[in-house]
Amino acid sequence: MKIMNNSNIEIYQLEDGKTEINVQLDRETVWLNLNQITDLFERDKSVISRHISNVFKEQELDKNSAVAKNATTAADGKIYQVDYFNLDVIISVGYRIKSKRGTQFRIWANKILKEYLIKGYSLNERRLEKKTEQLKELQESVKLLGKVLNYKALTNDESIGLLKIISDYAYALDILDQYDYQSLEIKDTSGKETYQLSYDEAIKHIKMAKKAQGNSNLFGHEKDESFKSSISTIYQTFGGVDLYPSIEEKAAHLLYFITKNHSFSDGNKRIAAFLFLYFLERNGILFDEKGNKRIADNTLVALTLMIAVSKPDEKDTMTKVIVNLINKKN
Repeated sequence: MKIMNNSNIEIYQLEDGKTEINVQLDRETVWLNLNQITDLFERDKSVISRHISNVFKEQELDKNSAVAKNATTAADGKIYQVDYFNLDVIISVGYRIKSKRGTQFRIWANKILKEYLIKGYSLNERRLEKKTEQLKELQESVKLLGKVLNYKALTNDESIGLLKIISDYAYALDILDQYDYQSLEIKDTSGKETYQLSYDEAIKHIKMAKKAQGNSNLFGHEKDESFKSSISTIYQTFGGVDLYPSIEEKAAHLLYFITKNHSFSDGNKRIAAFLFLYFLERNGILFDEKGNKRIADNTLVALTLMIAVSKPDEKDTMTKVIVNLINKKN
């Protein structure tokens, strides 16, 4: 049986405007798994499964040609080999259940396939990157972001956050490539901060957030002295010189330390993200010159998750990436 690659994916949106299906393109056809075909035709899985079985039992199609295996990550985080069915199977099922959706999907799929065959490369790849070197950089960034997918099943918002790191911050791909060659550096920062966050002020705002959002009693409850350390560490000096001299560097390490120290019984990531934004706002760099946020909400979610699942020896990488996502280029 064929083994599919995951290089080409197109998104098919259903009539409700909300439901999307990630359609695999491989070997000059499109592929869907059983769950996706069920979503497409809005029928019980048992009904769809029976029709697919009959397609092969009646020898309408050759199973070896029409079915392929593909590695798919399930909700439990494990990877399974799942059967995918090509366009011929999808069309046959559509005819058998007399579905107009089958006709609409066939028209869409043929259009997409024609574009792929004529242009000779993936439309999605063309949108993201045009050069071979940029594609290599994209693969490296996806490798880093993939740790988040192994950590938990992402919500739609969190997935959007991951995509934004790739699309909205395309130049960061070059930064990640620099890491491979140990040449990642801090630049284009805003200089020394004008505002310093104190432990007492941070605690005050955590209590305000707890009250405003109706969080549990465990939210913001300190387990040890590590939160105080997270605050003081970003202001450390050596020989009278700040270890983290710029606003961006202090903010990045603040987000990192609070997330990784896990100082509270509940709310560690929320507190880290909230104080990170507060620190940027008080120092006047949360927004760019046009009044737009330098870092989108969903991107902040993705970054915080990246920190949470990163290894200790990746600290410099995490903080440098954050600095470059909030520096003057954004």
